[in-house]
Amino acid sequence: MSIESVLILGIGNTLLTDEGIGVHVVKRMQALHGELKGVEFMDGGTLSFTLAEPISRADGLIVVDAARMESPPGTVRVFRNEEMDSYLSGNRQSVHEVGLTDLLDISRLTEQLPVQRVLVGIEPESLEWGESPSKTVFPAINRAIDEILSILREWR
Repeated sequence: MSIESVLILGIGNTLLTDEGIGVHVVKRMQALHGELKGVEFMDGGTLSFTLAEPISRADGLIVVDAARMESPPGTVRVFRNEEMDSYLSGNRQSVHEVGLTDLLDISRLTEQLPVQRVLVGIEPESLEWGESPSKTVFPAINRAIDEILSILREWR
């Protein structure tokens, strides 16, 4: 199945070092690959219900976020479809992940859940005040972009 429209959604608070890694990844990817046909890049910040509409429009959803996975800082892991749902419904520490679950539930209820959905999670090191990712996590930006490009090739 070919995915025609993809929303790449970076979430997180860019004032808290690694908490904002999802937004940093999406901004960097848009700067490098903004011409990708059928792909919309969006800074989702710390989430709001206004994102329900763009999520429901997409055939494919790629969310990039800091994710506690009990892995070394900077680890990039891809969670697909039901695996993503399971991860998000578990005991997560980040408040905005609850909002992501709510947004996906809205899409389910309106029968507009993207056909394919992926969470690209990046293990944070620091959630202290700071507008840039930690030195340990910063290299994960390019690794996450490589994962996303691989997913897009697979979907096309």
